[in-house]
Parts: sequence; C-alpha cells; structure tokens
Amino acid sequence: MTMSPQVPGNDRPPPARSALDAWTWKEIAHLLANLPMAIAGFVYTVFMIGVGVGLAVTVIGLPLLAAGLQGARMIGRAERGRARSLLGLRIDEPSPMARVRREGGFFAWLWSSLKDPVGWRAVLYSFIRLPWGVLTFAVTLVSLIVLWPVLPYTARLLSNADRGMVRGLLSPSDELERRIAELESDRGVVVDTASADLRRIERDLHDGAQARLVALAMGLGLAKEKLTVDPEAAALMVDEAHGEIKLALQELRDLARGIHPAVLTDRGLDAALSAIASRCTVPVTVKVDLPGRPAQAIEGIAYFTVSELLQNVSKHSGARTASVDVWRAADRLLIQVTDDGRGGASMDGGTGMSGLAERLGAVDGLFVLDSPPGGPTTVTAELPWRDREDEKGAVGPRKDRTGAAERR
Repeated sequence: MTMSPQVPGNDRPPPARSALDAWTWKEIAHLLANLPMAIAGFVYTVFMIGVGVGLAVTVIGLPLLAAGLQGARMIGRAERGRARSLLGLRIDEPSPMARVRREGGFFAWLWSSLKDPVGWRAVLYSFIRLPWGVLTFAVTLVSLIVLWPVLPYTARLLSNADRGMVRGLLSPSDELERRIAELESDRGVVVDTASADLRRIERDLHDGAQARLVALAMGLGLAKEKLTVDPEAAALMVDEAHGEIKLALQELRDLARGIHPAVLTDRGLDAALSAIASRCTVPVTVKVDLPGRPAQAIEGIAYFTVSELLQNVSKHSGARTASVDVWRAADRLLIQVTDDGRGGASMDGGTGMSGLAERLGAVDGLFVLDSPPGGPTTVTAELPWRDREDEKGAVGPRKDRTGAAERR
C-alpha cells in the first residue's frame, strides 16, 4: 500500500513550531474539513439506523441495515484516506467483505454484515464526530483570525486527538482482523503461483514429451507399413523410435523432478540439495544441520527456493564459489545461499527474487537479499518449521520480524 506523505518517526509529524510549515497547513485543512465530513457522516448514519431499525420487522429492514453498515465501512475508508493524506497516519485497511456474499450466499452476507465490527465502529465514529467537528472547526477558524501566534500548537493538539480517534475506531479491530487481511493477500499469491506452475507443466508437456511421442507414433506407423516391403528401412525406423522413447522418458523424468523430486521424498533436504549443487556450474558447498525432517510442504518450498537461487548463481552472478547452509533456529527453518560473484542483485532485477519473496511470504516466510555492488551476495530465507507429524496443521501466525535470524 502506498502511503503519502512519508512521516518521520512512524506516523508522527515533526514537533509543532511557531512558524506555519507544510504539516501545520495540512492539519489545519483537516480540522476545517472535519465539520462538513462530520455532518455528512452523521446524517447518513442517523438515516441508516432509523430506516433499518424502523423497518426491521419487515422483509427489507435487515437487508437495508446491512447495506447501511457496508456504507459506513465506505465512510471509514474515506476517513482513513483523509487521515493518511493530511495527518500522515498509517492505518491498515480492514479485510473486505465482498467475498462473503460471493461464496456463502445472501444470508451469509446478511449475517456477516449485521455483526461486522468494522461497520459498527464506523457508525460510532460518525456519531461522535459531529460535536467534535463543530468544536475543531470553530477553534481552528477563531485561531486563524484571532489567535494566529498559537495556531500551530492548537492545530497540533486537535489533530493529535483526531489521530487517536482514527486509530481507536477505524483501524483493524484486532490481530485476527489484520491476520485475515494478510491471508487474503497471501491466498492470491498462492493461487497465482499454482496457476503459473500448471501453465509451465502444460507447456513443457505440450512442447516436449507430447510432441516427441506424436513424432514417435508417426515413425512407428511408417515402420509398420515398410515392415513387409523394406525390412531394413523398417528396422532403422524402429531403432530411431527407440532413441525417441529414451529422450521422451528423460524429459518426463526431468518434468517430474521439477514437480517434486524423488530424492527429496526419499532422502530429504541434505541429499536433494547436494543433487542440485552437483548440477550447478559453480562449485557449491552444502551444509544441512537439521534435527529431523520438516513437513513435506515446507521441505518442498525450501528445495525449490535453493534450486532457483542456485540457477541465478549459475546464470547471473559470475561467481567462482557458492555455499548453501540450512539449519533450524527455534520454530524457523533458515536457508542461506552465498556466492562471491559481482553482486548488485535486486528484488526487481528480473532474476525472480521478487517472486521468491512472494512465495515465501505466502506461507509466513521471510526473504532477505544482501547484494552490494562487487559482491558478495547473500540471500537468507526463513520458513516456519512444522514437524512431519503435524503435517495437517496450519502454518503458525505471522510474527513480527525485522530481518533474518543471525547466523549461529
């Protein structure tokens, strides 16, 4: 989400000064706009509550009330946007509710809307804003005319109270609400990734093994026709078909390895990563120090993360050596891939780094890239550790992390 403007010290503007700086004028504009916004929100809320509750005994009463609460959500969104642009207040958007109606039907949408805490808190916000809007408008207007010297301090005091109201009533209700919003975003990443993988598999089958098998069938058909007429030519064609079969089998093995390699299933990360390293064009040292095997899903993500990183080392780094370290720290699986190449890698450099970061983020992972010009390049990835016996459990809640875990 793009936040504007950028505010030093999280979401707090610089200290108020006697001079009227840009921040003070933005706060003044916000305070003067409080009255018309508060009147509009109050009128809408009173009308919505009055009509919805008054008609609750009829068929249309509750749907009107539910629709009114969704409209209150829109008022809350507008107020959060106004606070971001004029007060520099960074507030996450609550999770949307449009999907509830699409997936659960009308009555699921009705019930979810009627008990929506975000909508009801927006209603409360609109009620209490009317007297506050009158007060802030009057005080700010008088200060502009009469109390000019203290206007910056008055504007800061009133706008800080506004910040507190927006934080308290219009921010996501709790950690669960924020978590839902994160999972909505992560689910889209997972779906897009799965769709891209399916398209890749379909393309590889169509352009590779399928085309080769079609050519093989045609060749065998021609050999069958020549079998009685020209046995030697038929034998040569069968021999060519035998070679085509070997190539098709190799392509299918490579494709299966790209989906989920057998060595990973049978022998775990240590052997699977060593196999990847042996195919890299750069000498790679692999060190895996794990007390056991993580869940298959986590193990697979770790494998393909290292695989893609080593492909980048081969194609882009110009490195002489590289290393792969894998270890467990508390409830995290950590991966570190380092090379002594030219460095300068970035998340938007076309090397797939941003895609890897999104894939790890979709399972509560973390991806950190350190690649100064001239090298070395170090990529650290974190994944949640889940034991194999907990295979059916969910990935744990996202934790606040500012960086990768330190090396032991």
